[in-house]
Amino acid sequence: MYKIIFSDIDGTLLSGSRTLTQNTIYEVKKLKDKMPFILVSSRMPQQMYHIQKDLGIAGLPLIAYNGGLVLNGEKVLHSVAIPLQILEDVVTLNEKEFASEIHISFYYNDEWYVPQYDQWAQREETITKVTPVVRPNREVLTAWQQAGHGAHKLMLMGEETLIERMFQLLNEKYTKVMQIYRGKETYIELSDISISKLTGVKVVLDEIYHLPLSEVIAFGDNYNDLEMLEGVGCGVAVDNARDEVKAVAKHTTLHHSKDGVAEFLKQLNN
Repeated sequence: MYKIIFSDIDGTLLSGSRTLTQNTIYEVKKLKDKMPFILVSSRMPQQMYHIQKDLGIAGLPLIAYNGGLVLNGEKVLHSVAIPLQILEDVVTLNEKEFASEIHISFYYNDEWYVPQYDQWAQREETITKVTPVVRPNREVLTAWQQAGHGAHKLMLMGEETLIERMFQLLNEKYTKVMQIYRGKETYIELSDISISKLTGVKVVLDEIYHLPLSEVIAFGDNYNDLEMLEGVGCGVAVDNARDEVKAVAKHTTLHHSKDGVAEFLKQLNN
């Protein structure tokens, strides 16, 4: 018997136009009294709150930054940042090898800093409905050195050829200290090696709900969902998911643009 649901957001829960459909909102709200519906994403918390609100699940725990930050309301249940020295290395690599042509966004808690308000910053703002603060990478590093913390996430964005090369360089040197995730041809997300969406799920289960992984349903589509879908009792891949993700999932539902999550929930609700 399944007692709790965790769902990825982009490419899974949201439609092709990056919005929640009325169908999805209806099915999640219908479930509300039966089982908690928890959002799990690479997004920052501020980029998730409006989705929680629309689904009628505001105040429930959320897993941000691919498991790097787990919140229960205002309370931090788990927080793991990329160390400052690694951030310094990545910025230096961008300066030396790419003449700083790759956009690097810095994230910590609900802070989001961009080196300039370029096409990449604008695109992310449109998708996530959050406005970044413009601050040079080096300035952010200096401020965070004084504050004594690293980043929950780095997001590297640029032309495909640049990102391809950066992906190779990062994989040559940093696979033991960082999760290096290339969700699209034009961007790379970096987080600490010790975290994943599954570690975030475990924190929520252990700290709040006291349930085993076997009683969990999880939805996802991309490489950063793979471990989560494989580790829970019922992993569900949307039809647009990567083949590797579908391979570990217990079920496949419809494409995210056809309300795949809502369709699966409808079966549970009936």
